[in-house]
Amino acid sequence: MADKWTGGHSSSILCLNANTEGLVASGAERGELTLWDGGSTPAGQLQLPKADDVTSVVFSARHPTRLYTSHGETISLLDVRSLKEPIERFHVNEEEINCLSVNETESFLAAADDSGAIKIMDLENKKVSRSLRHSNICSSVVFRPQRPQSLVSCGLDMQVMLWNLQKARPLWTTNLQECDTEEDSPQSAGQFFNPPLAHSLSVASCGNIFGCGAQDGKVRIFRVTGVKFERELEFQGHSLGVSQVLFMPEAYWLLTGGNDGKVLLWDVSSEVGKQQKSPAKSLQRKKAQAPASTKKDGKLNKVASNEHARVLPKLTIEHGEKVNWISCAEIKGSKRVLVADQSSSVSVYPLPEP
Repeated sequence: MADKWTGGHSSSILCLNANTEGLVASGAERGELTLWDGGSTPAGQLQLPKADDVTSVVFSARHPTRLYTSHGETISLLDVRSLKEPIERFHVNEEEINCLSVNETESFLAAADDSGAIKIMDLENKKVSRSLRHSNICSSVVFRPQRPQSLVSCGLDMQVMLWNLQKARPLWTTNLQECDTEEDSPQSAGQFFNPPLAHSLSVASCGNIFGCGAQDGKVRIFRVTGVKFERELEFQGHSLGVSQVLFMPEAYWLLTGGNDGKVLLWDVSSEVGKQQKSPAKSLQRKKAQAPASTKKDGKLNKVASNEHARVLPKLTIEHGEKVNWISCAEIKGSKRVLVADQSSSVSVYPLPEP
């Protein structure tokens, strides 16, 4: 059974984030922001101006007391020690922001919005340094750990992109639908009725492995090699769209949340770890495959399809409500998964030790 954190919101919670000290922030509809200090009662609350929905909350990795929030087209920087008027406010996006990401050095912030734009804020100079773009709503953007100039993004254009801040164009792009229709599988026909609109991304702590959750219920795991990425693995555990994916700090433990009301925990270390152990062989294989990109994708897809039957969730949480956001925090010495849904409370579940 889940513990419930109540009393912090009056409407649906849309986003969650936890800092390194276990402090949790939740953002909800109508401008509601709440802090939770490991307990079921709020440690602080703030009503953001204009009552725009709070769509993303992100703590700074360098300064755990600094919290970036997006509400409507605005980004506010807050000090959680004194939760009142924002320290700073930025208005650089023209449409509602869906996702924020701050790099590890807190030198850049990325804000993805409904127009497909990703605005890159130079936080030192407090101005936009780059404007990147998807052709449809950009749903998720994440800086890669250990690589402060590199980020990945995805959107409802079914594109997953790899960017470097020195360039305005993506280094590498994959269209999830094109990859799927190359597969000679009975599921391909169904793709047109349930296209793989990409909802969520998470990058593992190594910085080279990332996961993507999509509307077709599949989770795809990619590996970045230099200026491109390849699909490493694909599996399905949700009967409806995957709204959230989250790599935990442990090596390759992945949480997924779906519109089917399930939260699943996966251990993909045995699958993605295979190539990790032999970088030289892996590089040779990639060089050999490089010229024939469509063939390469086809090969990778077949490998992924054959393997996905062996990837089973380590833990299934029957949450019962459509999942808006998932986060993970250490509370009272043990790990917990936090789930936000259509309700006004945060659900808290225990997690097994790795």
